[in-house]
Amino acid sequence: MISDLVICSKTDKIWTLVLNRADKGNVLNIEMLQTLKAHFAAAAEEASLRAVILTGAGERVFCSGTDVSDSKRQAHIQNVLWDEVGYALNSLPLLTIGLINGHCSGRAMTLMLGCDIRISVPQARFSYPVLQNGTLPGAGDMERLQTLIGPGRTSALLLGGQRIHGERALSWGLVDYVVERPALANLASTLSLVATQADAEHLAEIKRLCREI
Repeated sequence: MISDLVICSKTDKIWTLVLNRADKGNVLNIEMLQTLKAHFAAAAEEASLRAVILTGAGERVFCSGTDVSDSKRQAHIQNVLWDEVGYALNSLPLLTIGLINGHCSGRAMTLMLGCDIRISVPQARFSYPVLQNGTLPGAGDMERLQTLIGPGRTSALLLGGQRIHGERALSWGLVDYVVERPALANLASTLSLVATQADAEHLAEIKRLCREI
C-alpha cells in the first residue's frame, strides 16, 4: 500500500521521504507505518540507491509519534509495525539522514534514532515520554540512545521526562547538526554527496562499521 500520507521523491540515487500529515502533527497511523515499511523494503532492493532522507511536512513538527485515536487492537498493530519500521530503517545498507524540521516526540524517536545522521532545527523539541504514557521504548531504541548520549541522559529523557531543544540535543549528541530551516536540504545534499559516488557494497560495509559499538 503506497499512501500520499508519505511522499517519496526520487532524484539522483537519493530518496526523500516526507511524512505528509502536518495538520495532525505528522502522527503515524497504521496506513503510514505500512507505507514507510514498504518504502524501506523497496529502498533496500534498489541497486542504484545510496541515500534515504526522512523528514516531516510543515514547519512545526517532524513527527508526534503514534496516532492515539486508534482502538486497543489498532494500537497493538501499531506497536508491532513501529518495531518493524524501526528494524527496516536500521537495516538499510544505505546512508540515512533525518531532517528534524520540528518537534520529535514519542515513537518518532524510533525514526530519528534509526538514521545515521540527524540534522535538527533549533526550534525542535525532543521527548520520549514512555513513563508518563505507560508505554515502553521501541525495540532497539534504548541501545541506540545509550550509545549516542549515555545512560544518564537516556534516564533524563525516559525517567525524568526531560524535553530538550535542538541546541541541547546537539550538545548531548542526540543530533549531529543544528541549522536554520532553509539550510536543512542543502546540508543533507552535501552530506549525501560522497555516498552517491560510492560502490554499494563498500557503502554497506562502512555503514556496518559505523554502527558497531
